[in-house]
Amino acid sequence: MTAILGISAFYHDSAAALIVDGEIIAAAQEERFTRRKHDAAYPAEAVAYCLREGGLEPGQLDYVVFYEKPFTKFDRLLETYLAYAPAGFRSFRMAMLVWLKEKLHLRRTLRKHLSGARGARLVFTDHHESHAASAFFPSPFESAAFLTLDGVGEWSTATFGTGEGNQLTFLRQLRFPHSLGLLYSAFTYYCGFKVNSGEYKLMGLAPYGQPVFLEKILKDLIDLRPDGSFRLNLEYFNFCQGLTMTGGKFHQLFGGPPRSPETALEQRHMDLAASIQCATEEIVLRMARQVHRETGMKNLVMAGGVALNCVANGRLLREGPFENLWIQPAAGDAGGALGAALFVWHQLLERPRIPNPDDSQQGSFLGPSYDMDAIARFLRDKGAVHESFREEAELLKRVAQLIADGRVVGWFQGRMEFGPRALGARSILGDARQATLQATMNLKIKFRESFRPFAPCVLQERASEYFGLRPDQQSPYMMLVAPVLEPHRLTPPPSVDNDLRGRVNQVRSTLPAITHVDYSARVQTVDERRHGRFYRLLKTFEQRTGCPVLVNTSFNIRGEPIVCTPEDAYRCFMATDLEVLVLGDHLLLKETMNHTLTQSERDQYLADFELD
Repeated sequence: MTAILGISAFYHDSAAALIVDGEIIAAAQEERFTRRKHDAAYPAEAVAYCLREGGLEPGQLDYVVFYEKPFTKFDRLLETYLAYAPAGFRSFRMAMLVWLKEKLHLRRTLRKHLSGARGARLVFTDHHESHAASAFFPSPFESAAFLTLDGVGEWSTATFGTGEGNQLTFLRQLRFPHSLGLLYSAFTYYCGFKVNSGEYKLMGLAPYGQPVFLEKILKDLIDLRPDGSFRLNLEYFNFCQGLTMTGGKFHQLFGGPPRSPETALEQRHMDLAASIQCATEEIVLRMARQVHRETGMKNLVMAGGVALNCVANGRLLREGPFENLWIQPAAGDAGGALGAALFVWHQLLERPRIPNPDDSQQGSFLGPSYDMDAIARFLRDKGAVHESFREEAELLKRVAQLIADGRVVGWFQGRMEFGPRALGARSILGDARQATLQATMNLKIKFRESFRPFAPCVLQERASEYFGLRPDQQSPYMMLVAPVLEPHRLTPPPSVDNDLRGRVNQVRSTLPAITHVDYSARVQTVDERRHGRFYRLLKTFEQRTGCPVLVNTSFNIRGEPIVCTPEDAYRCFMATDLEVLVLGDHLLLKETMNHTLTQSERDQYLADFELD
């Protein structure tokens, strides 16, 4: 037996992953256990969970793998600061305090936290090696091209190459400071959202605008070449030497200072979002075409933070040169922990790889689960009024009817998802046919911006009837945006004075809760092999209503990680306007609860999380 523990930590979204003899046993982000969103600390809780899930003690680990090379990263930081000196001294001083205290001693830190694993070999992979490995090795392909895109690893900001059997070959890279991830983050910052977490908000805002600034981006900010490579005009940016993403010339070019968080969004911000989204899609398409020209592969796999841009992914699938596309569900830094472990097993140890035709990610249900007896004890201890079901079919009929009646349901089942998306284990579900559901869920349950779209989950066998996907196209990880098909579209009335909330609430299709302003949707296809009970719930809802689509959003509130435990789910249920909670075989109705939180208790719950 060979046990390999992968770790990503100390930068963004710490995580741990365990593989044993090449099989993925467990993977989870630290934030889910500590309840601190994007927790970057050493993932002690995630490591402990992975070892428990594998039935291992630390001393049984053969390899501990960190997902990047800290000394190479430190070299890049020093070179960058020296190039801009004396500018950027404040940023340099702050960074050095962290590096000299902690990050340069990473080997010692890992040994200290895993003192019981003294016999394990410690390995450091390259950041983009970890991304590429996370994309190719779990994929369903025997061979594929890979493309990794993010802010920056050590020096690389994008790489591409090929995967064949159990080996990766790197062909080209784009190097810091020229970075698509950092370019997108600069606009995220400028539009008033938090870097490294608000990029998906910018993507959701884009359809409300027009790409009127695209020409300025291509003329002034970047020198984009036909092969997708580019150079940034660094006069407009501040991330190399400062504590902000953008500089004075950037602000002058786009008509003023950055938007302050939580202030009103103007049409200008919507147009900026549309413009950078359009530029991003063009860069991704050009890069992918160049990858295809150089590799001749029919399959493409992707990872890195930019691979979470599901709008660009959808265009790449529809317009790009590749026949098949597979994207790592935990495409960001968290997925680097899994990729690092797989890189050691296949690339360094040269162990064989037998691709699973569906993929070996196991639906990305790689986190902890809680048995029915434990959930029942928890509910008894809480004194919570609930119904328990012996037969799954009866539970599913009850839940399907509640959703059809307009109730919003917190759904907690099986192993927690690995990655940023709720995929049917820790989800909030609703009826996609309800016109007011998007506003209700955003404002009263999720406590987030009203413009944020919700994703549909749809039965795999019926997806192509509603969305612009091939009949055989799968999207189990919610990584593709596709158009809602014409037969389901409605013509909305003209918007009044470009009012954002009014435009959000316009009815555009027979599935208004999941149809974005541009008639698009971020689709999750649901099949029985991967999704089990979740598939059967959707099937039951279809039998009852004729509709094979539900709203599926993550079980959390704004600023909070997705719930992990029954306790997390119960607290979120009690503190929000969620009406129904399903914990395994047990169902709770808010209206029958003999205890409800006071307003001060609800406020305290919300105060525990930063509304980023």
